[in-house]
Amino acid sequence: MKIATWNVNSIRTRLGHVVNWLNENPVDVLCMQETKVVDDKFPKETFIELGYQPYIFGQPSYNGVAILSKMPMSDVSMGFSAILGEAVAEFDVQKRVITGIVNDIRIVNLYVPNGSSVGSEKYVFKLKWLAVLHDYLQALLQEPNHLLVCGDFNVALEDIDIHNPKGRETEVMATDAERYALKAVLELGIADVFRKFTTEGGHFSWWDYRAASFRRDAGWRIDHIYLTPQLYEKAIACTIDKAPRRLEQPSDHTPVIVELGG
Repeated sequence: MKIATWNVNSIRTRLGHVVNWLNENPVDVLCMQETKVVDDKFPKETFIELGYQPYIFGQPSYNGVAILSKMPMSDVSMGFSAILGEAVAEFDVQKRVITGIVNDIRIVNLYVPNGSSVGSEKYVFKLKWLAVLHDYLQALLQEPNHLLVCGDFNVALEDIDIHNPKGRETEVMATDAERYALKAVLELGIADVFRKFTTEGGHFSWWDYRAASFRRDAGWRIDHIYLTPQLYEKAIACTIDKAPRRLEQPSDHTPVIVELGG
């Protein structure tokens, strides 16, 4: 079973790229972030024709998440409040969380807030959001299903996840506070499957559009797939596919794919 995550940075703009990629890489499940479209304008039929059932949680112009699955998903829900109740409803105004179960695997697809700049209101919101994510996943871990958590986390957890980490500790996506918040989530019992197979640095999933970042390979690894222990043991590969980033008008992110054995 192959499951991929990809921040497509507007599904309508990147539709051709996504369709071509799925034709060449027919994964079983694709989790997308930053779809940037309301649900009734999401290109459902295009993906249904490819054999995927779309599950979507979108809004105009910003954010938005979707799961494409070749198999029907059960217990699909959107947002934190579906699990944690109305006390966290403020964190669902922005459409960033969708989950469902397939093959006894609870898949959680996330678009973590960027945080804008250190000390800003958006940065404070990001840290609060990650704290709510901790409680959300803690609740889901009470289920009997395996858990796969993936998406654009907007956090480079280690210095080797950044092309040039020197001085980055004061920049958003690399501060101690963000890293501590994400590590607290991982300490619930999920692990970075990419690092099971690749321990060295120099592997990235996002390159800024500016300053010829992709040409210089000046990237960050901020798109992650985390697995509970039994799934982690079943993983037989996890790769980053840089090919879509080379295309005309690409997303600034590229897919990350995990393959699970029997």
